[in-house]
Amino acid sequence: MKIKIHRITILPVVSYGCETWCLILMEKRGLRVFENRVLRRIFRPNRDEVTVEWRRLHNEELHDLNSPPNVIRMMKSRTIKWAVTVTQRQEICIQDFGGET
Repeated sequence: MKIKIHRITILPVVSYGCETWCLILMEKRGLRVFENRVLRRIFRPNRDEVTVEWRRLHNEELHDLNSPPNVIRMMKSRTIKWAVTVTQRQEICIQDFGGET
């Protein structure tokens, strides 16, 4: 249930308007940190069977448990889709006005 809430509410809010963003390295890192923090709250610490101690999940373990793609990949794919759409619309406008493509 928490994963569904994450997909339906948190990801769209975080990625609103990402099609036109130009992310720098620090912003990408901040988004990854935010995503890991949210996933850690969802999955909570686990009890290690060998040492019988509570431990937080590592980033790789979090992403193995979480099936959707990470925020950065999702934003990149949306940016590419947006760029393709803009290019196609420009080509249609040029054809409508009798210009060459």
